[in-house]
Amino acid sequence: MPITIHQGELGEPDVQALLALHVAAMHAHSPPEACHVLPGSALAHSAITFFTAREEGLLLGFGALKELGDGEGEIKSMRTAPQALGKGVGGAILSAITTEARARNYRRLLLETGRSEDFAAANRLYDRAGFVECGSFGGYPTSDFTRFLALNL
Repeated sequence: MPITIHQGELGEPDVQALLALHVAAMHAHSPPEACHVLPGSALAHSAITFFTAREEGLLLGFGALKELGDGEGEIKSMRTAPQALGKGVGGAILSAITTEARARNYRRLLLETGRSEDFAAANRLYDRAGFVECGSFGGYPTSDFTRFLALNL
């Protein structure tokens, strides 16, 4: 069955469980001063659109698009479920977010991620999608750990 993308579903129990895993992993793999993960409650903000990927109802992953204003959006909270790694879930979610950003006439997508091996798969995904290094944005502090990326739309 194909991967299907849905908007919303933040309150679903399987989403909450994967969000808890995501937040714990970000805290475990990021220095405290460079850990900018949003808790689930913050993802319910009106400026954020939350996406899930499913196959036959099974949650495969999620991601979010935050409206920054001035024609820009930020990718937040990308996570693939452990049992779905390597199945193209991240690419499907990233494609859905990019499509939505283009539909909103955003000129640029931004994201902040880590540089360590724990973030290698995500960085490969963003690099393949055409994201390039950019400067800090949105008040994020710079650090040796943090990588800032942009995709011109």
